[in-house]
Amino acid sequence: MDHIVTVQDAVTAFADWIEPTNAELDAIELEMPAVLADVDLLDAHIITLDRTPTELDARRIRRARRRALAARVALLNSAAGASLPGGAA
Repeated sequence: MDHIVTVQDAVTAFADWIEPTNAELDAIELEMPAVLADVDLLDAHIITLDRTPTELDARRIRRARRRALAARVALLNSAAGASLPGGAA
């Protein structure tokens, strides 16, 4: 008689030991302002999908785009400063 045995790795694909490391969580925390700014930009674009954009919509998109770009620049500047020895740019 053959026993049917489940594959343990497939059953426990999301086990406790597969949690993100502290370094990964720190990287996510560092990128969060840029991610949230991108979400705001997407929201501004989604609002205009089913209608003709008004001047207010255009301003909302421009502001969201500027915030997203500023968040990306800040992320790149902080990453560049952290990777150089002594924080010299």
